[in-house]
Amino acid sequence: MHGGSKAKFLRSLATLVSAVALVLAGTATAAGSPRCECKTPSIDRYQQWLASGEGTTVPATGSLLVRQGNGYAAKVAFLNAEWHVVVLWLGNQFEAQADLSRSAGFWLTYSATDDLYVQLRPASHWSGGDKWLTRIPSTGGKVVRRFFGFAPDKWTWLPELGQPSYSLASALGEARGLVFVGKTPNTLDFRGLRVDGYRPPCL
Repeated sequence: MHGGSKAKFLRSLATLVSAVALVLAGTATAAGSPRCECKTPSIDRYQQWLASGEGTTVPATGSLLVRQGNGYAAKVAFLNAEWHVVVLWLGNQFEAQADLSRSAGFWLTYSATDDLYVQLRPASHWSGGDKWLTRIPSTGGKVVRRFFGFAPDKWTWLPELGQPSYSLASALGEARGLVFVGKTPNTLDFRGLRVDGYRPPCL
């Protein structure tokens, strides 16, 4: 092999090794590596998984986090045929927000016994149901890991809740939280959340 070809080969090999290392590191982190968690209960460094008190849920209010093996899970039950609301603060406090304008989307590890939706709520339009949302499909009660992209064609709104007065792009630029909503009885168990390009701060 000529010197130039050999050097090019070695550079390509080094790039491949680095890519594999990143994938392996991401897999370890997604599996819940303890070094990546916060000192207080969290899932992938997200500390605020909250029942909002809207709709009949168990728990009715407060944190959804419970001990699960060596880590934590966020568990909640929707009980009636009415809208239920549970909240995740992306920056672990209400006043914080994240710029997800360059993010491809998020990986969610969860189980659900029925379909539900997740809303992307921006800081400037936090309240109300008129939000951009995407469907979170039922898993039949099995824990799965799925990717939900931020491409505009993946997000919509529900006539029952109202049409957003702002764009999805603007919401991504000032994302305050992911809000999970559903109108049917459901048993939910959240085990992991990895947002592309974003690492929440521990509080």
